[in-house]
This record gives sequence, structure tokens and C-alpha cells, in this order.
Amino acid sequence: MVLNKSGPGRPSCHAIYQRLDEAISDLGDRMGGLPSPLEAEDIWASIWHQEAHHSTALEGNTLAIEQVESLLTEGLAVGNKELREYMEVTGYAEAAKWVYEQALDPGDRAPDSLITLTEVRHIHELALGPVWGVAPPVNATKEEQPGSFRRHDIHAFPGGMRPPSWVEVDAAMTDWLASLSAISRAPFSIESLAAAHASFECIHPFLDGNGRTGRLLTNLILIRMGYPPAIILKRDRLRYLRALQSADDGEPGPLGELFARAITDNLYRFVVPAVAGPDTLVPLSALAAKGRSVVALRAAIERGRLRAQKGTDGQWRSTRNWVDDYVESKHKRT
Repeated sequence: MVLNKSGPGRPSCHAIYQRLDEAISDLGDRMGGLPSPLEAEDIWASIWHQEAHHSTALEGNTLAIEQVESLLTEGLAVGNKELREYMEVTGYAEAAKWVYEQALDPGDRAPDSLITLTEVRHIHELALGPVWGVAPPVNATKEEQPGSFRRHDIHAFPGGMRPPSWVEVDAAMTDWLASLSAISRAPFSIESLAAAHASFECIHPFLDGNGRTGRLLTNLILIRMGYPPAIILKRDRLRYLRALQSADDGEPGPLGELFARAITDNLYRFVVPAVAGPDTLVPLSALAAKGRSVVALRAAIERGRLRAQKGTDGQWRSTRNWVDDYVESKHKRT
């Protein structure tokens, strides 16, 4: 992975990029790589629920995670919310499911093309179609249906960024798609991905739903590059918006760091615990659970109550069996 813009004052970026590299290395060397949706349906379902919840919440959706899970798992619209909010989640979830399936079937795209224009339009149509059917934007024309580019100019955003005129969108998107070829070249650069994400948001090709579509496209790139999706948490909304503004100003580092943290968290929270065998050494963050934090596990290691090994990278690793033994002995002591 390339560390672009790695000047003074950015130690946290170095640390999180290194942590992501280590997580990917662990996944590949110890566990055979990222599992496909077919191999690990439960893992992908958990990520799916979280992404549908947080990505729509970034845009103002108020459904709680439990309501999202009921809607997507059982088809139940739990709670007293507007129909629009349920349709926002439903549409986003359908688009995310299509994105995840690309880990199995890359489609008919050219080998040197990460994303096609048809896929961009398809993702927007899937994500926005359901909500558009019940609550379309008041200024939408027939030519601006889901999957079609805007026919309106957009006012400048609070940070000062002004999207191009609608007559320039087709050319801008052609250039944007061509620029993605650089991302697929080794070594993979998370900051190049961040810059591409910010560039899409600057173009703002659709009348509505550009944030959701942009995050879905970013995850499509990640999945095709062998990474898990990135979930930007709703609590990080202001940080995400500030990072986008920094990228608009030519500094994609903060946005790259945010994506790197999100990818790493998904690896350690969902993927590694599910695919690692009970005797596989994994970082403590992959063994944490409710009532069993990383801090508590590290304290148990320091007290000599939890078996673990410290790697050359300074990171403690333990196994599921060792943690189970520790928990069992802890209960016996109490």
C-alpha cells in the first residue's frame, strides 16, 4: 500500500495504514483471504445491515439498527417512521447486495476497467428507485429519474465546492471512470481511492443520492480489489464531511485515514473472528466482544491470565481457545 501525502504531523495516518496492511496480511497469510458472500453469508449479512443503516443515516435517515435489521431480514417495517425512510434503507440495501455479489461475479467489464458507466447508473437506480417512487425530489424532471444524470445545475456547497454544470457531467464522468485505472495498479493506494471518492462527490452527477451512490461505488472498488467494504459510521458524519472538504482542497489524507479505519474495523469486527480457526493467532480487536474489551484482554495478558504472543509489530495476538480458557477460569475465580 502506498502512503501518499505522508509528511510531518501525520503519525496517526501512518499507524492506521500500517494496521490495515497487517490486517490484510493476516487475512491472506493465515486465513486464505477475504471470504466470498457465498462462503460466509452471516459475515456479509452483518456488514450489509450495518452499511445500510449507517450510510443512510449519514443522509438523515432515522431508522435504528434494530429497525433496519427487521426490515431487511423479515420485511417488517417496525416503528412509526415515514414510508420514505423505509424505502431509503430498502433501496440502499438492494444496491449494496448487488455490490457484494461482485465478489463472486465480476460481470462483463473489461479487465482494465474497475467500474463501468452502466454500473454507476445501475447502482443509483437500485439505491434511489424505491424512495423515488414515494418521495421524488420536488424539482426532478422526467429526464432525471434514478439512473439518469441531472439536468440541473447545483449551487455551491457550504465549503465552497461547486459541482460542474449539468452539461459537463457526461464528460466529467467519462474522465472519472478512466482515472480509476490508476487505483487497480499495484501497489494499492488508499489515498487514491479517497481522492476518487471525493472527485465523484464533486461531480455530483445525479440530482439526488450522490453520497449514497458514491459510498457504494467506493465499496465496489474495494471488493474488486480484495478488501471488505468500508462503513462510515453516522457518528463520524462531521469528520467525513470535513475530510471530503480537505480532499476538495487537494489533501485526501484525512479521508484516506477514515476509509482505512473503516476497512480495518470491518476486518477485525466481522471477518477475522468468523474465518479464523480456534487456534489461529489473531489481534485482540478480533477477539473482543460485549463485556470483553480490547483493554480488558490486554490487562489480562499483563496479569498473566490470558495466553498471548507479541509480534514483531508490537501487537498482541491470542486465540479463541485461549480467550475461552481465560473466560472459564475467570468464572471459576468468581
